[in-house]
Amino acid sequence: MGRRLIMGPDQVRQIVSLEFEVFGEVQGRYFTKYCKEKCTELGIGGWVKNSKRGTIVGKLQGTKPNVEEMVSWMSKTGSPGCVIERCDLSNFEYLARQEFRGFSIRF
Repeated sequence: MGRRLIMGPDQVRQIVSLEFEVFGEVQGRYFTKYCKEKCTELGIGGWVKNSKRGTIVGKLQGTKPNVEEMVSWMSKTGSPGCVIERCDLSNFEYLARQEFRGFSIRF
């Protein structure tokens, strides 16, 4: 998601969905809490949770620019005190409408 394209109004409003997994020292650092706050601020729906493998996993749905901003946050910034090694993305798709009404932390 490094290069940005010039987008028309229809593309800016287009809903994208993807799954993610964040690796590094991310559990026990309130990553899920800060992730939920950032997604709510950006109007992104979906969920996030701690995995049994010590990573953070979840799903994002929102406009392409907002999802790109969130992916950048998860890849570079994260919660205070975390150390992010990488953020893997999968199952990218375009949706006719957002399926999640809000963003939640799952357990």
